[in-house]
Amino acid sequence: MNRGATVAAWTLVIAVVAGSYAGYGWRGVLLAVTALCFWLLLQFNSVVRALRAAAANPVGQVPNAVMLHTKLHRGMKLPAILKLTRSLGRKLADEPETWAWTDAGGDEVQVQLAAGRVTAWELKRAGT
Repeated sequence: MNRGATVAAWTLVIAVVAGSYAGYGWRGVLLAVTALCFWLLLQFNSVVRALRAAAANPVGQVPNAVMLHTKLHRGMKLPAILKLTRSLGRKLADEPETWAWTDAGGDEVQVQLAAGRVTAWELKRAGT
């Protein structure tokens, strides 16, 4: 998350808590904090489910690399990629951060990430 998004998120949280206090007093603040904690738990649970599913499969393997290639898009976050692949990627390089997934036919998708988001990807066919 970039700095602007972080500031916007915290501003929204403060506005919700302040609005709850203005409307319902301390009971409103308690309700707003409870709702925010529940939302954070839902986000955490989603990430844990994606990691659990990825950990149960072989590293760097996908059923079809071509289909993965078509579903990728710029700005996609790493947890979304893990949900698509249901596998942890094989790390190829640190700079730029590059991960790879291969299918049974030998086709490979290499994904470059910056700050946990897709910046570029490439499909490498087995026959070429």
